[in-house]
Amino acid sequence: MEEFLNPSEILKKLNLRKEMVACDFGCGSGGWVIPLAKILEDGQVFAIDILEEPLSALRSRAKLEKLSNIDAIKANVEKGVSLLSNSCDLVLMTNLLFQVRTTPDVDGETSGVKRVLEEGKRILKKGGRILLVDWKPGISLGPKEKVSMEEIIEIASELDFKLETKFNAGPYHYGLILVK
Repeated sequence: MEEFLNPSEILKKLNLRKEMVACDFGCGSGGWVIPLAKILEDGQVFAIDILEEPLSALRSRAKLEKLSNIDAIKANVEKGVSLLSNSCDLVLMTNLLFQVRTTPDVDGETSGVKRVLEEGKRILKKGGRILLVDWKPGISLGPKEKVSMEEIIEIASELDFKLETKFNAGPYHYGLILVK
């Protein structure tokens, strides 16, 4: 049976250096943060989530794994995070954009997806990358509302991101790597 989603394998596509600074938007309990922090052993991983409960679980997991390079932060990525502009080499957006897809526009124009990509761009260094993994439309598994790869590529292009690669992230997910 094909694997559902393998963060460790997908992260290998990025050729990461151990001293990089990364941020995971919508980190949950750390399914991506833990393997990322192990790779970035001399770097820093900011783990952002809107809910305290998964962040607490992540802190416990990090302690068990003896990982001291994770900073768990409660924040709403659609409203902005407390990280400095141009401070990260990598931003992860995994299984996130389908959740902001249905968020009403704040100003009548900017979709939740665009706001999240703008915030990712703000904190990325020049040449920094976004790893985006989300649900494939047209499959019955997963959320009802999904964001197509084409829609994300279009919004990313409007924000002057360069599409580095697109890939199949598993039977139910697609992946994109965008460069600032």
